[in-house]
Amino acid sequence: MNVNFYATLRLITGKKTISLDHLPDGSPVRDVLEACFELYPALRAELMNGDELLGHVHFFINGRDVPYLEHALATPVSRNDKLDVFPAVGGG
Repeated sequence: MNVNFYATLRLITGKKTISLDHLPDGSPVRDVLEACFELYPALRAELMNGDELLGHVHFFINGRDVPYLEHALATPVSRNDKLDVFPAVGGG
C-alpha cells in the first residue's frame, strides 16, 4: 500500500511516496496513519489533533476526502486504492 505526500509533508518524509506493504488489505485509515507516524513521528503533529485529522489536512482515498466518507478514519483501505495526503497550502 502506497501513501503519497505533497508540499511540506515531503520535507518530513524526504520522499513523495512511502510504501506500507506490511499493512493488510482492508486496514482502516487510522492504521495507515499510525504506520506513517511510526516511520515519521513528526507527521503526527502536522496531521492530527488528538484522534482526529486537523481540519486543514486532506487525506484522499481515490480522490475522496476521508472526513467526508461515511466511516471517516475507520474507512478500510485496499492495496489498490490511491492514497494522497495534503497539508494546508496558502498563497496569494
